[in-house]
Amino acid sequence: MIFGSRSGRGLPGGQENVVSISRFRKGGALSPLRQAEAYWTALRRGDDVPSRSQIDPRGLENILSNTFILERIAPGIARFRLAGSLVNEMAGMEVRGMPVTAFFTADARKQLSNAMEHMFETPAVVELGLQIEAPRQKAPRAARMLLLPLRSDLGDISRVLGILVADEGTAATSQRFSITSIEMRAVGSSAGSAAFKAKPREEAEPEQTGVNQPNPGFAETQARFKPERSLLEEARALLDRSRAERADEKLQADEPSSAKRSGAPHLRLVISRD
Repeated sequence: MIFGSRSGRGLPGGQENVVSISRFRKGGALSPLRQAEAYWTALRRGDDVPSRSQIDPRGLENILSNTFILERIAPGIARFRLAGSLVNEMAGMEVRGMPVTAFFTADARKQLSNAMEHMFETPAVVELGLQIEAPRQKAPRAARMLLLPLRSDLGDISRVLGILVADEGTAATSQRFSITSIEMRAVGSSAGSAAFKAKPREEAEPEQTGVNQPNPGFAETQARFKPERSLLEEARALLDRSRAERADEKLQADEPSSAKRSGAPHLRLVISRD
């Protein structure tokens, strides 16, 4: 359905100004998606992607129930790190630690995986049109999901700020999502920032890192990962330690014999039958 003005120019029926009715469906307002995208855009420096540590829950206070954070764990697979109450209610369970593809139908999982890989590699903003399918509902409900890429503490793009909105309806514990549309927008230079480009993170001045300081109140530990040894290095260290222990044991076992060879004092028994 569309609305058109009565004073249209060059179009039959006066439908020059077309407005989609989907934006005004009851319960399906897209304002949380637009608000989250505006907040994400405000955190960008030039054409860079914001960091996960820059996300402050106070900036998303009125849409926290629709918000979730994803972590990329394998190509095409991302799991929930955090999730709002609405996301948990729609899934019918606590979703933290579970892959996001688990709540989609079999046909939609491959589509979602391909879209997420494009988002991480390009990077890009992904907006999905969804349909909630639940056997206890008389008719499927519509929903939308927005995925915004983020950098991890290590600097790679492996985190996602997500927003989920849905039409009003009776909640069901066995609902699944199918994908009706996918819109992907490559992350380019933000408006009005043509004359400014952020420096690479390794070249940034120390005093510039004070902008958008990490906020520890979003229930996720922000400690940086320490460098870990590989399995090969651990095996070599274990082998060296085992060899050193065997060498010490052999040295202790050889000490008595070496004492005899060096002429250490001892008793000598002599028997005479004369």
